[in-house]
Order: sequence, then structure tokens, then C-alpha cells
Amino acid sequence: MFTNRALSTALRAGAPRAPIAARITATRSYAAAAPPSASTKPPVALFGVDGTYASALYTAAAKTSTLEPTARSLETLSSLFKRDAKLAAVLGAPTLNVSDKQQIVAELAKHLGGQDREGVVKNFLNTLAENNRLGVLESVCEKFGVLMGAYRGEVELTVTSAAPLDNRTLSRLEAAVAKSQYVGQGKKLKVVPKVNPDIRGGLVVEIGDRTIDLSVSSKMAKMNKLLKDSL
Repeated sequence: MFTNRALSTALRAGAPRAPIAARITATRSYAAAAPPSASTKPPVALFGVDGTYASALYTAAAKTSTLEPTARSLETLSSLFKRDAKLAAVLGAPTLNVSDKQQIVAELAKHLGGQDREGVVKNFLNTLAENNRLGVLESVCEKFGVLMGAYRGEVELTVTSAAPLDNRTLSRLEAAVAKSQYVGQGKKLKVVPKVNPDIRGGLVVEIGDRTIDLSVSSKMAKMNKLLKDSL
């Protein structure tokens, strides 16, 4: 079973040399990432407090051959934040005492069920609690997903719409993009749907470092600019 001591060692080994306040590197395309192997080193470099903890957890899970179960556990935790808008504020509250943190960790662990058989994620939660870092859990879940995407050789396709898209529409978009030059040979396409009412309609499609803005808000902005330039 993975121990707290081993996790602390992984944290020290995975700590970036850049300042803790360094800008988090947003990795969307994993074309240059190494293929899955027995290596415990994170496949891409992440920075910031959340990136440091996510990298340490990746190393811990890799050493115990529990990457996939750990990924599923963090997906479960991530879903809790989506269901409870107040959870992030509770975890980040500076008034939490030791007893509060223990209760929070126990409650979070209940949601993991049998996914965390080796106790890697529970020990990780305890480490966050001891270091007063429970408030970064949500972003750690996101950054761990980045690492797992790189490990699996995925290319992320983000589709933003003003209202939720149905599965048929998402499947058609996925099929179209999968045949494009932006998805390298042997890579998997991971579709991430997002909703942003501010775009008013249309779509914003992001893959790798390319963004295709077909939103109504973008068209209106261009039209306004043309009008201003003409006057």
C-alpha cells in the first residue's frame, strides 16, 4: 500500500524548480508526449501548486501501478465539485481545524468506493489536509486529467456552445476532426464539451493551439468593428 512517507518523497521529487506562483502551463495537445511506459515520471511538466501536487500524485500512482484507478477516483471527486457549488469554498476555508479536515477527508473518501483499493488517493487527501492545501483539490483533479491525457496519447478537442450539445452533434464533430491533420497517427481524440451562454450561439472549437471561433458573439464583435471603422 502506498504510504504517506512515499507520497511526501514523490512530492519533493516532483516539485518544479520554477517559482510556486509561476503561470500554470495549459497543455491541450499531447502529440509530443511520450507513449505509455513503466516510467513513473509525469509525461508533461506542470507548474503551480496544483501542478506540483498533481505530478506527485501521478508519480505515486505510477509506482503502485494504479494510474487508471487513481484517474477514476479523481474523476469522481471532480464530479462532486460540479454537483456542489459550495464545496470549493468549504475546502478552501482558512478556519478549518484538524478535526474538520479529518471529517472532510473521510467524507470525500466515502465517494471513492472500491476505486481506491490501494489507498493512494485517500493518503493524498490526507497529505493535502496536513499541508492546508485541500483548497487546490479541484484544480489538482483537472491537472491530473492533463497528465493522464498525455499518458494515454490523447488530443483534446474542446467544444464550447451556448447551450449543451446532444450526443449526436458531438459525435459528428468528433468524427470530422478525427480525420483532420490535427490528430496525429495513433492518437486518441478526447472531446470536452463546455457551455458558455456568453457566446450567444454557434460554436468555439479548440484543438491543440488552434481555435476556430464560430460563435455569434464573435461575429457581432467583428460587425461592430467594421461599423466603427467605417464611421
